[in-house]
Amino acid sequence: MSRYPAIDDLLATCRPLPAPAERSRLRTSLALTAEAVAQAIGVSPATFHAWEEGQTELQGPARDAYAYFLTHARTCATDQTQAAKPHLTTNRPAPDDSTEFLPQSASCVLCGNPATHEVDGYPQHLTVAECAEAATPAPALSPSRPEATPKHLIPHPRSGVSQRFNTRQDPIGEAVVAALDAHNGDQRQAVAALTARAIADAMQLLDECRVGARYDIVRHPALPEMLRKPSPHAPDRVWEARPDWQRAQAPDQTDPVAALNVNGAYLAALKTHLPLGQLRPTAPYPHDRRRAGIHLITPSAWEHDAYLPNPLGLSPEPGPMWITESTLRLLLRLSSSKHALCDPPVIHESYTSGSTENLLEKFRTTLRDARALEEEDTVTLEYVKALYSQFVSTLGESRSNRDLHRPDWMHIIRAQAFVNLWSKAYKAHAEGLILVRVRGTEELHLQGEWRRVFQEGRDLTRVKLKDTYEVAALYPEADTKPQKRCNDPYIEKRRYEYAGGRYVGCRSCGGDLCTLCRTAHLVPADIPYEDNDDNMCPACR
Repeated sequence: MSRYPAIDDLLATCRPLPAPAERSRLRTSLALTAEAVAQAIGVSPATFHAWEEGQTELQGPARDAYAYFLTHARTCATDQTQAAKPHLTTNRPAPDDSTEFLPQSASCVLCGNPATHEVDGYPQHLTVAECAEAATPAPALSPSRPEATPKHLIPHPRSGVSQRFNTRQDPIGEAVVAALDAHNGDQRQAVAALTARAIADAMQLLDECRVGARYDIVRHPALPEMLRKPSPHAPDRVWEARPDWQRAQAPDQTDPVAALNVNGAYLAALKTHLPLGQLRPTAPYPHDRRRAGIHLITPSAWEHDAYLPNPLGLSPEPGPMWITESTLRLLLRLSSSKHALCDPPVIHESYTSGSTENLLEKFRTTLRDARALEEEDTVTLEYVKALYSQFVSTLGESRSNRDLHRPDWMHIIRAQAFVNLWSKAYKAHAEGLILVRVRGTEELHLQGEWRRVFQEGRDLTRVKLKDTYEVAALYPEADTKPQKRCNDPYIEKRRYEYAGGRYVGCRSCGGDLCTLCRTAHLVPADIPYEDNDDNMCPACR
């Protein structure tokens, strides 16, 4: 026994762990899965993978348990390697003075094959087995054949179909091409046919994307009471925090308002923390970010509604409410010291399961890549929209999708789409833009130079400009321009007489304006009969 046991224990805890590559080799040499070792140690698979890859440092009892596993794994691997070595017990005669090793191999006098021993001055093999082994020809190395040149598929002649996805490895492109072929290139009929089969195709695509995945999908778990609807038409008990906000007072600036649309809101929301298994009651505090589910909370007061929408949307009634993991993480983030916009919510109950953010990542990226097409490829674009929108909408109580019943996923994905829109609205506010309206999953109305904050385009990270309008369109009291009153008794008569001409109407009185300057009101005397198709004032004419 050592005289200094405390020092021995201290040195044992400081024993360095093997390199990350050696850790993985020791585990795989024993045919052990990462999930099995993680469960034995008492940690999550994600934490164990971080240990094994050297991404995080281990401390405390977890380090001792992992070091114990690695030490004994090395011992077991060494024992298996030694046990696998064959024990050579041949009938080779004991070497004597008449047996010598040859410096160079010579032909055996018994079989004629090269031998490395000499007996009584003659090169030969010592046993019959060695003669038989030497007589076995070595396998000839066949010359490497050049790889066959891949056959290029002939681009499909239909217009509006992207050539990028005309490969046999692309199910979306193949489905689009087949639909166009079946309907003789009619895009409208092809879109209708593809939309009708979108749910079945989405389930098949999900199965293909899950091949070789780390986690299995629990397709029909038992549901807690708050996720069950008493009837198909009953409202959901889980609040998804859908925004429907408009600034109460008109902004002071008179700049035009840009109505922006967020691209692929539900498609981008597929990247969210989804529970893997059945939701079970868990302790609400502290919030475990390795799990996801639904939570019963009492939200704190929101005091910024004059210029920033409430992250909970228009809540139906005050008091406790069931919200999703996406909404809870947003509220906790806003209550942190970095933002300090509200107090943290009070969590009463939680139903969660182990989660991952990348459960549908391959499914999402496949749809995202298929969506990144030219603008004229309307067939593929509409098909991809139908795939992800119907996939999300039929995860709950739906007769159209019997393969996957996860209403918790449906609520979490929808709520994540609303969270993404709120995050974009907060980013615009933080960059000095004025929020005018935030609605649904994609509607964002801003005032100011929005292009310095958001990029315009069709990618999921970009936005599209839908419309531009004046502030007075939403706030009539903000219209400070004097109203023009036109006393023109010939308006209706002139419209009747000049029905073949071009007109620009006045918003104040309904009269006709000059089609060039669009400021001067016209009267019949201003427009000669021979120039009535131009409808221009005398100054412009």
